[in-house]
Amino acid sequence: MSKVTVVGAGNVGATCANVLAFNEVADEVVMLDVKEGVSEGKAMDMMQTAQLLGFDTTVTGCTNDYEKTANSDVVVITSGIPRKPGMTREELIGVNAGIVKSVAENLLKYSPNAIIVVISNPMDTMTYLALKSLGLPKNRVIGMGGALDSSRFKYFLSQALGCNANEVEGMVIGGHGDTTMIPLARLATYKGMPVANFISAEKLEEVAAATMVGGATLTKLLGTSAWYAPGAAGAFVVESILHDQKRKWFLVQYSWKANTANLIFASVFLLSWARMASKRSLN
Repeated sequence: MSKVTVVGAGNVGATCANVLAFNEVADEVVMLDVKEGVSEGKAMDMMQTAQLLGFDTTVTGCTNDYEKTANSDVVVITSGIPRKPGMTREELIGVNAGIVKSVAENLLKYSPNAIIVVISNPMDTMTYLALKSLGLPKNRVIGMGGALDSSRFKYFLSQALGCNANEVEGMVIGGHGDTTMIPLARLATYKGMPVANFISAEKLEEVAAATMVGGATLTKLLGTSAWYAPGAAGAFVVESILHDQKRKWFLVQYSWKANTANLIFASVFLLSWARMASKRSLN
């Protein structure tokens, strides 16, 4: 049984929880929020789509009750204020730092072995804050920026190529910031072939530039931070984590079964050999 907690039932958190449920990434998804009734209401709303969409994941909501998050395998932190048009992600540090630190500490009280996925802005700084303040190994505190930025990069590439985004491969490394992202345009491919074979170098530069300010562009259009892609990116990272854990469990089980089979085979072989040797000595 797998369990995921999403802290923050706003646009990003609710989207993340909804994607997790729809894709049946976990058996149970818990949403926690500070505002009375919001997570409970959204969880009920999602569960009323279960028959329509055909998923079996259980989604529940709670108000500031961290005990309900106990024994989570992965926790996603989306809490904090979103940015407004003209704001940089870094301008949110003062407010969101305290929120993220408090949330992470409370989560670990009830899920000490959980892996933390950070979405809250500024994501790089909040991820580093959680890592240092909690003293966890670095593989247990993960930011989702790479997944989101790479998805945006592939979207802009598909627009330039006039193709489906699923036909494109591309990656963004570096920080989750307007000046720190590094879209790897040289390595991007369309149907396995270099994108540079199909669009000009100038167009590729435009795609990279659009990717780097992708979040700011949406904030300007929406009047607040984006939520569909960030929420889905968070769910994508969670799925990757749980899939890796299941793979490791399978390998352990397979290894145990293989070793057991080998042991049984060796025992049968030795027993047969002993019987043959005994018969020969009697003769």
